Amino acid sequence: MSETTMAWQVLFFISILYFGVAHAQVSYSISEEKAKGSLVGNIAQDLGLDLKRLKSGKARIYTGDSAEYIELNTERGVLLVKERIDREALCGQTTPCALHFQITLENPIEFYSITVEITDINDNAPNFEKSEIIFKISETAVVGSKFVLEPAKDSDVGINTLRGYSLTPTDHFLLNFKILPSGGQNVEMVLQKHLDRERQELMTLVLTAFDGGEPQMSGNIEIHITVLDANDNAPVFTRSVYKATVKENAVKGTVVTKVNASDPDQGSNGQITYSITNTQDDVRQIFEINEYDGTVKVTGLIDYEKARHYEIRIQARDHGGLTDSCKIEVEVVDINDNKPTINIMSKTSMISEDSKSGTVVTIINVQDLDSSENGKTHCSISDSIPFTLKLTRHHFYSLVTAADLDRERVSEYNISVTCADQGEPPLSSSVTLSLQLSDVNDNAPFFDKTVYTASIQENNMPGMSILTVSARDADWNQNAHVSYILEDTSVNGVPVSSYVSVSADSGVIHAVRSFDYEQIKDFQFWVKAQDGGSPPLSSNVSVKIMIQDQNDNVPQVLYPVQTGASLVAEMVPRSADVGYLVTKVVAVDVDSGQNAWLSYKLLKVADRPLFEVGLQNGEIRTIRQVTDKDAVKQRLTVIVEDNGQPSRSATVNVNVVVADNFPEALSELTDFTHDKDYNDKLTFYLILALAVVSFLFIVSIIAILSVKFYRWRQERIFYKSNTNLPVIPYYPPLYTDIGGTGTLQHVYNHEVYRTIDSGKSDLKYMRPNNQSIISLDTSGTSTVPHVHTDKLTSDDFIDQG
Repeated sequence: MSETTMAWQVLFFISILYFGVAHAQVSYSISEEKAKGSLVGNIAQDLGLDLKRLKSGKARIYTGDSAEYIELNTERGVLLVKERIDREALCGQTTPCALHFQITLENPIEFYSITVEITDINDNAPNFEKSEIIFKISETAVVGSKFVLEPAKDSDVGINTLRGYSLTPTDHFLLNFKILPSGGQNVEMVLQKHLDRERQELMTLVLTAFDGGEPQMSGNIEIHITVLDANDNAPVFTRSVYKATVKENAVKGTVVTKVNASDPDQGSNGQITYSITNTQDDVRQIFEINEYDGTVKVTGLIDYEKARHYEIRIQARDHGGLTDSCKIEVEVVDINDNKPTINIMSKTSMISEDSKSGTVVTIINVQDLDSSENGKTHCSISDSIPFTLKLTRHHFYSLVTAADLDRERVSEYNISVTCADQGEPPLSSSVTLSLQLSDVNDNAPFFDKTVYTASIQENNMPGMSILTVSARDADWNQNAHVSYILEDTSVNGVPVSSYVSVSADSGVIHAVRSFDYEQIKDFQFWVKAQDGGSPPLSSNVSVKIMIQDQNDNVPQVLYPVQTGASLVAEMVPRSADVGYLVTKVVAVDVDSGQNAWLSYKLLKVADRPLFEVGLQNGEIRTIRQVTDKDAVKQRLTVIVEDNGQPSRSATVNVNVVVADNFPEALSELTDFTHDKDYNDKLTFYLILALAVVSFLFIVSIIAILSVKFYRWRQERIFYKSNTNLPVIPYYPPLYTDIGGTGTLQHVYNHEVYRTIDSGKSDLKYMRPNNQSIISLDTSGTSTVPHVHTDKLTSDDFIDQG
């Protein structure tokens, strides 16, 4: 008991003595194993207390050191089961069983004694302390012998406790049950019938104890009885005569048979030993018997020709001296102890694969030294090979072909010939014949593919390997040697041999020439594979070569046409709106795919550019309004690039004149014709200066070598320097501008011709088709009336990015 509890109890009792608190006692009765929360009684009603008093008085249960099984619900004023109540654990066999506790109140202090009786329910079955009862009783025990049994226990009380026993089965024993005056029990078995161990050595009885509860419960225990033996039986063989057979030449240890005698006694009374009792013959030298298990085995040599029958006499004896006897009749069986002998009379180690069916391969002879059925033989070979075995005469067999042979499928046969006699069990011998097939050229080469396809980039190096064709021949040796031949065909009227060649041994196809995708994109030809047989066999395969394009062509500008003899200008009115179409650069690329995808851009971009070119369409348009600060004459350099790797490009100059009408444009162009002469003179002086510098450099080098050679070379250079530069004419193609764009007012067809070394250029006017295009002929000849003849050069235009 804790110090706190003890102090509280002391204080409690002092308070009772001091204040003289009233008290009352209430009793309840409940059965054990009630569920938690079950109602015990209405304590408030039974004590005549108000629920408010229970709350204000802080009513609680006091049990001391005992466990609290009951709790007080002050809200309802009732007693409830707090914990599971086990009457057997709480009170054992004591009756009655009750819980005693007090309910205390404060202000003023009151206490009430409460008694709760716990009634028993039949929740425990009778049980035995041990799991089994074992008895050992001799078979000579007299009828009426008693054997005391251990009684069962039942934790319940009253009617629920143990009431009686039953015993099953009752063939040999009866049950005797008495209740002693002291309250104890006397339970015993009484033998009512003699025991016989030979009939039943082990017995199992079931003792059942039952109580008087409702429902009734019971418990069981097994009683194991072992009947002890007495030597009252002699050994007995299962048979008086045993029959057995043994083969001649049986090895030592061969089991002939096994005899068996039984003795129903136990222990040493039932232990049996066996022995051979023959004394007049040699049975003991040929056979022996295991004295414990009765197994008869061979220990000597058995020969069918010496003895065909044996009689073995056997005796069985127990340790009490009682005996029994029997005999074993043994028949000796002749065995097939000779295997057939196979002799190869004639054989062939190689045969052609085209041999006809029925061709003899080998002749064999078979002998067996046994007689009767043991000497008769039969020979066979596997069914999965194209051969058969024929019996030609007694003991002679011929191995012949039975189907067509194919070396490519099977090149060698290991033929196993098995000969067996008809003995029991049959004996057999085997021999393996190796036969190889010689090859004939009966298979044509075959290619791995039905069509070969390869690609090669254009501009390849001649002799470059394109692909390899491969053919196989199922034949062997020379018949399987494959050579490759290029079939004599033509591609676009040209022999295919001028395009490709094939290696006869490896099948590698090489390019004979460099291919040009723009001339030929693909071509097809045949390659023949031929073996080395006689006659040779061959097969063809189609080969398709596809040429892959390379970016080997620069874009070609179709419009505007660039010439050195004339000047073309596009006219843009000063009032042109943003996006005004000035002209369109048209270019093509003879390559294909992305190598022919063209893009356009201006080569140089001014600070305030007036024009831009479409990246994809090449259209030149204004990007802002024309101002007075913009130059009248502007030159746009457009670069055209393809999408190849690496890309190639071309440039084109587009001259633009800002003017409101055609006469004004001509007037603007005329004012700048004299600049052409100045520029030409300047170009001449630059060339002359370059020539002088070159001359001086050469003179310096030659002066070091030889003064004389220097003078001779100087005169020669001076002589050559007085000649005129050669004139290289250039004839541009005739082209026509695109009309009807909606932004240009008129369309012109024109031609412009210029020389590259003249300070003057002739401009030829054609019949106008578009007034936005200006073409001038500096020679003064004009096809357009009322147009002045002036001189104009391409340098008169200002570069405009």
